Amino acid sequence: MNHDPLMPPQVERALREYRALLSAHGMTWGEPPLGYVRMMPFLRFPEEADRMSIRPDLDAEFRDALDGEVPRGLVALRLTTDGHSMEHRLEHGPARPLLSPGPVPVALLVDSALPHPVEVTADGVPYGIAAGGARLLDVTTATVLTVDGAPVDLSGLVRPAPAARLRLRAGFPCRWSVTSPGGHGWYPEGVPERRDNDDVPFFHGDDVVLAVPAEPVTIRVTRGMEYGVAETTVVPRTGEETLVGLAPQRLYDAAALGWYGADLHVHMNWAGDLVAAPAAAAAAQLGEDLHVLNLVAGNVAGERVYDREALQHWAGRDLPWSDAGHVARMGVEYRNDLFGHVHVFGVAVPPAVYHTGFGGDADWPPNAAICGDLREPRAVLGYAHPFHGPISSPGDVVGEGTRNCTGRALVVDAALGLVDGVEVLHFSDLSPEPGTAEVYRRLVGAGNRLAVLAGTDTMLSFTRQDTVSSPPGWERVYARVDGPLSAESFAEAVRRGRTFATTGPWLELTVNGLGPGERLDLDGGETVAVRARAVGAEVEHVEIRTAAGVLAEGPGPEITASLPVGDADYVVAVVRGGPHPRSPRGRAYAHTSPVYLDVRGRHVAREDDVRWCLRWLDLLDELVRARARLRTRAQLRDHLDLIEKARALYESRL
Repeated sequence: MNHDPLMPPQVERALREYRALLSAHGMTWGEPPLGYVRMMPFLRFPEEADRMSIRPDLDAEFRDALDGEVPRGLVALRLTTDGHSMEHRLEHGPARPLLSPGPVPVALLVDSALPHPVEVTADGVPYGIAAGGARLLDVTTATVLTVDGAPVDLSGLVRPAPAARLRLRAGFPCRWSVTSPGGHGWYPEGVPERRDNDDVPFFHGDDVVLAVPAEPVTIRVTRGMEYGVAETTVVPRTGEETLVGLAPQRLYDAAALGWYGADLHVHMNWAGDLVAAPAAAAAAQLGEDLHVLNLVAGNVAGERVYDREALQHWAGRDLPWSDAGHVARMGVEYRNDLFGHVHVFGVAVPPAVYHTGFGGDADWPPNAAICGDLREPRAVLGYAHPFHGPISSPGDVVGEGTRNCTGRALVVDAALGLVDGVEVLHFSDLSPEPGTAEVYRRLVGAGNRLAVLAGTDTMLSFTRQDTVSSPPGWERVYARVDGPLSAESFAEAVRRGRTFATTGPWLELTVNGLGPGERLDLDGGETVAVRARAVGAEVEHVEIRTAAGVLAEGPGPEITASLPVGDADYVVAVVRGGPHPRSPRGRAYAHTSPVYLDVRGRHVAREDDVRWCLRWLDLLDELVRARARLRTRAQLRDHLDLIEKARALYESRL
């Protein structure tokens, strides 16, 4: 779709530049080699990459993590010796059916058990392999491959197959998966060969035609978390077109109840193995029936801000494919790896600062100052992927000061009222009880009013890369909107805290009939009626929680409780469940924003939670002094002054 309005000239120029970077540098696009940049080639194999540590020789680390296994999508070239001469063999899965002659991309792991170095060449490009070393290469089945001059035959990786065609029709845009035995995926011509975190091939559209082998193929279709999955298997005839009419069944209709689901953290381009255009974002949003999409401009590890040109062109305006039920905007991810990342939805003006602390830059201005500059009357700010595992103490939050994107400054920005919410659901913490949820409840219990948010950090420029290549919206924040859906009405609902975040289950919470984000003004001594209801086959456990902990729990789908109210409090609902197609990495989870119970005008301020946040501030103060890259005493003072302002606010709540 290289035409207006999806491709304005400045965006097309930027995409051409990205393609040149990809061609010159591969999937890192020449970014500075920080840990997560160096890991990009290996994250195509998520389970194996999870077992890796980041050491200087990542290729050997990857080989060792495989422990002799060869996952789907990888070919291993084993180099051994019988004591006299070198031998090589290829290990791989079933040969890929090939419908017409042509090269097929291959991820090739060269694994040497030789006691001496060896040279592998791929189309004339030499790669030195150390004794006992390894190297991950991207080649094709047509690559001329040699080991110390001896040819390696790659022809066994593919097999000829008779061709047929499928026409897939649901009646509305969907996500399709077409596979043949061996797990090989099939795609319409020109469509990227994407795979999700569960290694399932997928593409989006409706009434699409694609070439497939004339052998059994399985077709699955779904449409985001509000739909089930429909599946069938067909054997198309050679040279003929087979029509497959298949549509997923709707499980629930959030919009009919005034609730709209968003993914507030999606990148169009962020390095990767392809360059994504706006048309890819449009296809994904409509195919997932994602009501609200926030495409964020941001850097990776250096100065370059990807999709800045798209933000400059569309800031404050809906993207061209938006309609009455779908809104897409360009937004921002401000990034500092020591203090945390913040995403912005609904921004009307591109920011002056997109990142701090990268390369030789100072960790300045503080996150609070940046958040103040990013705040606009119609924009909403949320901390992105703030915590990456279980959290039991403020020490777990602050840690040793590793630059790992942890939201260490959140305790300050929440107290100062500079952010609207927190990604309680995100790609970086998929444990049964996310650490971010624990911290979120501590912050709310300490008197901060924050909305539960969700953002997947999906990157459309990756076709296979851990969770970030899964479709947008596999985690969503739903917000209850007054009137028609728009960027402004959705942002207003988030600001008011009328939200819940979910991997799929529908979750309702009422306290005396009021829902998340609402406030009951009480005198103290009353008893309120609490109800939580969940919808979803994966729901196994429902909880009602207050600042003091679990008030009521059960298997669901609905639980109720009576809560005597003495001091100010809050109520949230939480859902947990097991594996389900809508819940990547083997768990289901949902969490509401609070219903607030104010007593005689006072907000909740549980002493234990306030002191928890004060200890966090103490540790943050120490971290700033010891680890922040600051050039002047004035820069240090700016950080410490904000910490002291937050400290005064928390102490006033005791």
